[in-house]
Amino acid sequence: MSDIEDLERRITAAMERIGRSIDGMSAAPADGGDAVADLQKQLEEERMVTAQLEARVAALKERQELAGDVEARMAAQSSHIKRLDSELQQLQAANQQLRDNNAALRDANEKGVAEPHLINKSMMAELDALRAARAADRSELDAILSELKPIVEESA
Repeated sequence: MSDIEDLERRITAAMERIGRSIDGMSAAPADGGDAVADLQKQLEEERMVTAQLEARVAALKERQELAGDVEARMAAQSSHIKRLDSELQQLQAANQQLRDNNAALRDANEKGVAEPHLINKSMMAELDALRAARAADRSELDAILSELKPIVEESA
């Protein structure tokens, strides 16, 4: 019950404030036209400010979308670079293996010992080096194509 009484008291107080405001408005001077004109002027100024703020918000949204596009492109480039780096490391490892096998073949040749397993290892290392070089070239081409694709689409 105390809640209802509290609410009634608050409503009564609000009604009294409204009544005083209405009395104050009716007691306003007769030249209310100036006040209305001032209010209309203020309203127009607020509308202009609101329009400017809406334009700023639209510009910020565009910037966010552009930033999102740039971030997506950077993520794609990062992925391409990581893959290219991985394949280049494989290429370097295969080339090092090839150099090691060739050195072993030269040593065996100097000693006059023909070792077929060294020849096989050398050929396998050379094949690995060729595969790694091809994969690295392919990754590099993919990275270039991914950069050219947006440019071509924009010009089309």
